[in-house]
Amino acid sequence: MQTLSSRMVGFGHAVPARRVDNAEIEASLGLEQGWIERRTGIRTRHWAEEGETLSGLAAAAGRMALEDAGVARDEIALTLLATSTPDHLLPPSAPLLAHLLCLEKSGAIDLAGACAGFLYALTLADGFVRTHGRAVLVVAANILSRRINPAERASAVLFADAAGAVVLAPYSDPQRGLLSADLASDGSGYDLIQISAGGSNRPFSHEVRGDDFLMTMRDGREVFSRAVALMATSCKRALDQAGYAAKDVDRFIPHQANVRIFDAVGGTLGVDPAKTVRTIETFGNSSAATIPLSLSIAKTERGFVDGETLLLTAAGAGLNGGAAVVVV
Repeated sequence: MQTLSSRMVGFGHAVPARRVDNAEIEASLGLEQGWIERRTGIRTRHWAEEGETLSGLAAAAGRMALEDAGVARDEIALTLLATSTPDHLLPPSAPLLAHLLCLEKSGAIDLAGACAGFLYALTLADGFVRTHGRAVLVVAANILSRRINPAERASAVLFADAAGAVVLAPYSDPQRGLLSADLASDGSGYDLIQISAGGSNRPFSHEVRGDDFLMTMRDGREVFSRAVALMATSCKRALDQAGYAAKDVDRFIPHQANVRIFDAVGGTLGVDPAKTVRTIETFGNSSAATIPLSLSIAKTERGFVDGETLLLTAAGAGLNGGAAVVVV
């Protein structure tokens, strides 16, 4: 078979067992009941408990995707893990993930693209499949609960732990799969969302405050406006590249950052709100994991129909972002 495109043939997701309701966080922050849902659209999220690992969570999602795809383990040539919270700073977690999944013939690498990590991984995986004609496992996973500053309202109410995965396989129809992608970055917003210490710029030291190793969001309003602008612009470019319009989108699957952000993007584009896949209410914001998690849940709840057009988009720390048009 001549490889002309890649196609998503398997989907998976996983979350920790512990569910955290808004009431628990609102009580700890002194917020009135209902504040979090009104501001973010989140009702619950899942947080990992002691002993649970990023690689273990990623493996659960990857295993589900491989079983859904019906692809033999030795057919996976590459494993990409999009994460901001690897098991360790060194070594990368992807080789351990591949080992846990018995992917003995797979290369493996971590990608750190923050909330846009899955879109970047998907685009790179598509290129690999087209070039080499071999299948790729893409997993996005995060345990953000261990990076939250519980005293900082802006981030404490948002972030969650989850994993999502897709299997990309070679396909012969150029009108299916990833039709277009627009990737963007804006380093002028580099410090809007960050963990300021722990890297080579500010390494671990007894002189560094513990809070500096936790996530902080410097200006929520600025993040909101920049994220909406970046996602909307990338979506328009990706649709134009594919020769599609907003009305042609069957399902809009945005990064589940905040319901007000992706509703604003959908409104700017003119996408029917009924077409937006929403998982934020139940699963919160798990950064790069939200899009593949949403894909897997959408497939489970109402299977994809051949030829459906999906519009994916994300923006996050860096600033990094983008959009992709996929026909399943």
